Amino acid sequence: MTTRRVVTGAHYGLKDWLAQRITAVVLLAYVSILVASVAGGAAANYDAWAGLFARDWFKIVTLLAMLSLSWHAWVGVRDIYMDYIKPTAVRLSLQVFTIVVLIGYLCWTALILWKV
Repeated sequence: MTTRRVVTGAHYGLKDWLAQRITAVVLLAYVSILVASVAGGAAANYDAWAGLFARDWFKIVTLLAMLSLSWHAWVGVRDIYMDYIKPTAVRLSLQVFTIVVLIGYLCWTALILWKV
């Protein structure tokens, strides 16, 4: 007779761990590009700074970085909610609120980037 082991949980630990690492690498690459641009004098004044963000490739890279930041934040905050907020209704409400705020920030970022 074999005994089946009951495993509980959400079963997405490896996926979340990998997402955190990948988004961190994307953010590191973006910060490196930004620092190199600033160090190279590409953002010495407001016009140069606006010119940097006026380039389509930089807008796309910035939006990708903000998407990575949102995903990175979501995974971290969701894990905090799951670990420390025990009442399901409160946890679900906080998760929905966080998702709405992060999507709002992404939309706001896109609006700002494409106004430049």
